[in-house]
Amino acid sequence: MTAPGQIEVRHLGEDRFAIEVRKHTISVDQPTDDGGTDTAPTPTELFVAGLASCVAHYAHRYLARHGLDSDGLQVTATYEIALRPTRVGQVRVDIVPPSSLPSSRREAFLAVASHCTVHNSLAQPPSVHINLMSEMLSA
Repeated sequence: MTAPGQIEVRHLGEDRFAIEVRKHTISVDQPTDDGGTDTAPTPTELFVAGLASCVAHYAHRYLARHGLDSDGLQVTATYEIALRPTRVGQVRVDIVPPSSLPSSRREAFLAVASHCTVHNSLAQPPSVHINLMSEMLSA
């Protein structure tokens, strides 16, 4: 089990990796067209999924806080890859609110969903330092 704020990634063979997050294991792979075995999403798909699920979480919490039903809430994300450097160049997140959301609350609902932690992190990127270690870190 990893500590809060720590994520460990282990190679499983070929293009597959296991990601340890607290007491959870998430897998990543590559599509067969890219040489993988397509047993799991790609890291890029998880990146976009992290944003979409964070938006959904904040949207749900807004509804719960205001005593509104979340049935029918749906979030869909689409993305495009940009080159040089290769990265996610564009993401579109569409929220279908539940029918329980009154029109008078739509603007506030969107504002809350738009300020989820992942979106905030993309809008104001964290500093990232990638280090090469001489040996494996102990658990």
